[in-house]
Order: sequence, then structure tokens, then C-alpha cells
Amino acid sequence: MTVLYKANMVRGAEWARFFAERAPNLPFRLWPDIGDPAEVRYLVAWVPPDDIAATFPNLELVFSVGAGVDQFDVSMLPPHIPLVRMLEPGIAETMVEYVTMAVLGLHRDLLRFIAQQREQVWREIRITPAARRRVGVMGLGQLGQAVLERLKAFGFPLAGWNRSPREIEGVACYAGTDTLPEFLGNTDILVCLLPLTDETRGILNADLFARLPRGAALVNVGRGGHLIEADFLAALDSGALCGAVLDVAEPEPLPAGHPFWSHPRILLTPHNASMTTPDTAVDFVLEIIGRHRRGEDLPGRVDRARGY
Repeated sequence: MTVLYKANMVRGAEWARFFAERAPNLPFRLWPDIGDPAEVRYLVAWVPPDDIAATFPNLELVFSVGAGVDQFDVSMLPPHIPLVRMLEPGIAETMVEYVTMAVLGLHRDLLRFIAQQREQVWREIRITPAARRRVGVMGLGQLGQAVLERLKAFGFPLAGWNRSPREIEGVACYAGTDTLPEFLGNTDILVCLLPLTDETRGILNADLFARLPRGAALVNVGRGGHLIEADFLAALDSGALCGAVLDVAEPEPLPAGHPFWSHPRILLTPHNASMTTPDTAVDFVLEIIGRHRRGEDLPGRVDRARGY
């Protein structure tokens, strides 16, 4: 009964150490050293191996090492094998740090100051009080709610939009496609934390940008597939958007010469807004394995119909 890890190998060594300490009787292997594939019961992966079911005939659980699961082709995973996304606290904390950095940077005109420094220009930019800068978060799951909770401290008027209704103290919550235009019209800095599904692919498009107040800003920490690049660049060049912080792209990594690399109103980071912490991630995986053995509900289990 083996746990197989297939993701970042440097952090994988840390996983191995924590497994040895906390579950010494549960064999743990690092890809590609899979041992006997018939012994693999639990797979922890970022990019899963091909033909999971045929390779590991006795597989019982599959974990995404991240909060998202769009990198999995769930059609290749038999229905009886649960797919579980990572809910360990390190992901939420690092995402909160990143989005707070991005929102504050856009709020305080950091991209314009960087451009002025490069041009050796000393020019004040008038400060807008946080109370007059409206921040809206698309996606009100664990990460979205954690981000909004942290942003409350700065005094931004906060709103959130979600597929299904949510109630969050101090946040104006919107639900469903009918409410999206109103939500966007009251958002100066838009944060995308949506899962990537058939319904949300391409949602950051010309129509959406046109519904934001002119000169709004974007933070995309969802997936690159949410963004229509041509529409986004046109919105930046026309002034419909004043700037953006992007942690995701499609493809990843971006090819040399891609316009995102050099655009003066884009801050680009290499998909590391949040990161699984091996210490707490191992605790989460062991908890879910225990729950599965006892026939209990599995936190983080993916609803395949919804895609998250």
C-alpha cells in the first residue's frame, strides 16, 4: 500500500522526510521510482502520469498537489477513484500574501513608479484613499474568502462574485451570471480566483473589461485560460485597463518575445502566487487517507460535474 509523489522533486524530498516521521509504516515513493505499480494506492501529483488507471490498477485516491485540478483529465480517471484538491493552510496563506501585494501595488500605482524610475522621472502621483478603491474578487472558495478577509484591514470597499450564493461579513456578494455586470461596474481592482472550467475559460475578455470602470486593474491568479490575450492587450493599450498583475499564463512558461514579458503595465510572475507547504500538506494527505479508510466524507473532493 504505497503513496507515490509526482511533482517538484526538491519539495518531494521534504514530503518523504515528513512521511517517514509521521507514517513510517506507509511506503512513500518519488516518481519515477514507482516500485510495484500494483502496490500504489495513493497518487499525489501536479501533472499526472498518462493512463493512470491502467498503470496503477489498485489506485484508491488521487491528490492534486495544488488547489486547482484543471491539469487533470478527469475522463481518464475511473469514477470510483476520488480526486482531491489540496486544502492545506500553506496554499491559502501564500495566496493571501500575493494577492495583498498585487492589490496594494496596483492601488498605490507601483507599475507607474517602476516605469518612472526606469525613465529617471521624479513625479508625484496623487494618492487615492483605500476607501475609494473598490476591490472585487471572482471566486469565493477557500482562497477567495481568505483574500477578502485580509483585505478588510486596509479599508477597501469589498465585493465578491461566485457561481453560487455566499454570505461574507463586510463583503457585498453577488451570485450567478445575471449579477456579473453589476459586480464589475463596482470594481476598480478585479481579482480572478476562479477555477478553470468550460464555463469560466475565456471569461476575462473584451466584454468583461468593457463593464469595468475605465482605468480599472486586473490581478489574475486563476489560470491563463481565463484570459483572452488579444482582448486584454487591447484593453491595456486603450486605457480601459491601467495595469495588471499576472501569475498565470497559457502556455507556461511563456515563449520568448511574448508581449507580456515587456509590457510596461504588466507585472508577470511564474505561477508561484501560492505554494503547497510540505509539512502541512503531508498532514492533510494523511488525514484524507484516514478518512477514506473509515468511509468518511473527503474535504477537497472534486465534483467532476462542476470541475472543481
